[in-house]
Amino acid sequence: MTRKRIIFCDFDGTITVNDNIVAIMKHFKPEGWESLVDQVISKKMTIREGVGRMFALLPTSRKQEVVDYAINNVTIREGFAELLAYCQEQQIEFFVTSGGIDFFVYPVLAAFPIPTDHIYCNASDFSGSHIQIVWPHACDENCHNDCGMCKTTIIRRYSTKDYERILIGDSVTDFEGAKLVETVFARSHLIDLCSELGLNYVPFEDFHEVIQQLKEMNVQ
Repeated sequence: MTRKRIIFCDFDGTITVNDNIVAIMKHFKPEGWESLVDQVISKKMTIREGVGRMFALLPTSRKQEVVDYAINNVTIREGFAELLAYCQEQQIEFFVTSGGIDFFVYPVLAAFPIPTDHIYCNASDFSGSHIQIVWPHACDENCHNDCGMCKTTIIRRYSTKDYERILIGDSVTDFEGAKLVETVFARSHLIDLCSELGLNYVPFEDFHEVIQQLKEMNVQ
């Protein structure tokens, strides 16, 4: 039986050209944010702790400013709409697995034909004095990395017996998932991480390149 292809695609820095969490921090400049970003990227701090602490620096009184900036600052990487069309045509299941936050992930992706139950991201709570990040997709018993939005937990729901699993990503949030799948399309930090472990990865700059590579994989 032929396995069904399934794609798990990151959002920040992958679907979008820039990393939206970092962009928010750079724009609003809460004291201490740079150290938190550095510690997450260098893996000295877990993703969940780092992202939670970053947003806790921002007061909820600035909610509308933060939300408006996050949504309006987004640039979609070239070829994304075409990739979704190709996946639909080829019956490839497409999931967004994002370490980003609901208040910008869902509004941005609303322009594209992706079912909401195929979008995984973190949530937010603006009821207190400062922004609190909520973690509805935490690590299962097989992951102890304190991911926040655990991509490996989602990937493991789709067995290698039934699915050819593909990950598209760019950074440290994608690294654990990259170890599980058959093929990785990588950018930025993820290229270095995949190279270090000798993982099967394909570098890319836009989604047209991903589509072309998927087509070539069909004839191999």
